[in-house]
Amino acid sequence: MKTLYLECNMGAAGDMLAAALLELHPDPEGFLRRVNALGLPGVRIAAAPCVKCGITGTHVSVTVNGREEESRDVDFAGHSHRHAHDHHHEHNHEHEHHHDHEHEHPGHDHGHHHGHHHHAGMGDIRHILSHLDLPQQVREDVLGVYQLIGEAESRAHGVPVEEIHFHEVGTLDAVADVTMVCLLLHELAPQQILCSPVHVGCGQVRCAHGILPVPAPATATILQGVPTYGGAVQGELCTPTGAALLKHFVTSFGPAPVMAVEQVGIGMGTKDFEAMNGLRAMLGQTREEPQDQVAELSCNLDDMTPEGIGFALEELLAAGALDAFTTPIGMKKSRPGVMLTVLCRLEDREKMASLLFRHTTTLGIRESLCRRYTLERTMERAETPWGPVGVKVSSGWGVTRRKAEYDDLARLAREQRLSLEEVTSALREK
Repeated sequence: MKTLYLECNMGAAGDMLAAALLELHPDPEGFLRRVNALGLPGVRIAAAPCVKCGITGTHVSVTVNGREEESRDVDFAGHSHRHAHDHHHEHNHEHEHHHDHEHEHPGHDHGHHHGHHHHAGMGDIRHILSHLDLPQQVREDVLGVYQLIGEAESRAHGVPVEEIHFHEVGTLDAVADVTMVCLLLHELAPQQILCSPVHVGCGQVRCAHGILPVPAPATATILQGVPTYGGAVQGELCTPTGAALLKHFVTSFGPAPVMAVEQVGIGMGTKDFEAMNGLRAMLGQTREEPQDQVAELSCNLDDMTPEGIGFALEELLAAGALDAFTTPIGMKKSRPGVMLTVLCRLEDREKMASLLFRHTTTLGIRESLCRRYTLERTMERAETPWGPVGVKVSSGWGVTRRKAEYDDLARLAREQRLSLEEVTSALREK
């Protein structure tokens, strides 16, 4: 399976993700030419080699009308540090992302401490995207990322999403970052995207509303449910943009999988730390793993009638068991018996155990956890001379199978006074 693994040991920001993915692209120069030709007014995107701790990666910079944004960081003593960033909400990022916010959105100039800084809302973002020549999926992904940010800011500030002004993230340089990442992922087309736990940094960050703890409120909200950690690096390592991009695209977070890596891309920030200030992206092949985990409950029975066991099986399946079956076994004192086995989802274990105790004579139930390999299943309809039948299509793992629903075939055979084989043959001929 074509897999992308993101290593966020120094956080994540829009430009760092864009730079790492750009290194994986088969034609990075051509990609930059196409992005610069999209039509973002005054925007110029450039990529250049960047060396950190002796390792060469790529740094992506975005200028608007030739200028780049500067902002301020705050250390524990309250001193401020000038740096540039890709950040969305006048929160500051340790990575000095050299983005300038020169684009004006009429009616949204709130006059914060950045003299040339302007804001935009969701309506402005939609308007900007409507003029870009992008695949529909990419356009939807960009809007999805902004929706995550808007909902987080809405929760942080207690105002509706449509009234949120995105500060830096609403300006053209940040739109360029988000669009680049979405378009790069669309063209690289990994089948799954995995990510390490995210380093968010520590300390404080200065934003439009004052000095806030790291991670900033919007970032913390977006990253709910995502494994994160702090550490000794003071500053904001994961921006709301970076957090939203990860949350939107990543399938799961955890250690690197067993993977045959084919390409490695490194996106660098600007500021220097003892650790390499970069995000690493690895593209390669992983084996298809079992899709999910199920519980297997079983019990041995030697004092029930066949009718009673059959009734128990019916009740278990009606209650949502994935499967239920019996196996003949030999029990103590040389008694023949039956082992009743139930497969169910993990969240249904207690319900199934309760039903086993209710409908069987068992005094105890064994439980095992199993990972299962499954094919994707969909239903189609096929026509026969006597009417339609359902066809179950199973696919994945390099195979595709089609099987007509027995109940439909049997119904037609009875209605038309035909054999089951005659109906099945007619379907095969179609």
